[in-house]
Amino acid sequence: MTTSSSERGVSLGMPQLPAPAYPDDVRERLERDAREIIARYPDSRSALLPLLHLVQSEEGHVTRTGMQFCADVLELTTAEVTAVATFYTMYRRKPSGDYQVGVCTNTLCAVMGGDAIFEALQEHLAVGNGQTTADDKVTLEHIECNAACDFAPVVMVNWEFFDNQTVESAKRLVDDLRDGRVVSPTRGAPLCTFKETARILAGFPDERPGAVEASGSAGPASLVGLRLAKGETAPARVVHPRDGGPHREPHDRAAHEPSPTEHLSSHDAPQDTSASDPAHPAGPDAEEGE
Repeated sequence: MTTSSSERGVSLGMPQLPAPAYPDDVRERLERDAREIIARYPDSRSALLPLLHLVQSEEGHVTRTGMQFCADVLELTTAEVTAVATFYTMYRRKPSGDYQVGVCTNTLCAVMGGDAIFEALQEHLAVGNGQTTADDKVTLEHIECNAACDFAPVVMVNWEFFDNQTVESAKRLVDDLRDGRVVSPTRGAPLCTFKETARILAGFPDERPGAVEASGSAGPASLVGLRLAKGETAPARVVHPRDGGPHREPHDRAAHEPSPTEHLSSHDAPQDTSASDPAHPAGPDAEEGE
């Protein structure tokens, strides 16, 4: 028995039909918003990134219709628009959930539990990477570095931070999202849907009461370099340099209380190991060759 090329999903090289147009009322509204965005830039093509967020806010992902719209208002080719839309991972190319749940699986988050969280959520939600739950509520993905290593492991929902997560807390988080319960990020603005987030990223104000006043903050470890750049006193060393290097001791070790910048997070503080502490349960390291 043979199957036809169409049944096998083989393209015969037929040209793709033009993208369907937006309804007139939708296009009129989007054109009005697009004019406002384009007016912010001296070169209109510089408005492409926020315009892609704008069309993403309409349908929850960047459709062929949305890319055609961007090309029309910016006088670009669809190839130019497609090249940008496919380069940046913040632009979705297929329907996705109201909440984009991203688990950081980069090095630090991974070793602190990010890998375990991602695997547990895949099983808990019965989806794979980049897939959406049957109720269209949650799209799960692993992502590279949320730039919040001092709060590892980190989960983001529609780009809002949920810090210091565990397998159980992450499961509760996605369950609350699916059940419609109010979920508050660890820091930053109140959570909103992915479409609402996309419109904010397009450059339009968040009009929810109290949303603008809410703000996020980097952790102490993230701000050390900034403090040093401003000429503030460097914190005392947490770990002494190797033998032969200069040792800087606090003037009064007995009375010295570490400041938050000295023990910047639980990950920065020195930990007793079998090599550094003879009383460690694992015992001291044996001498080499023994």
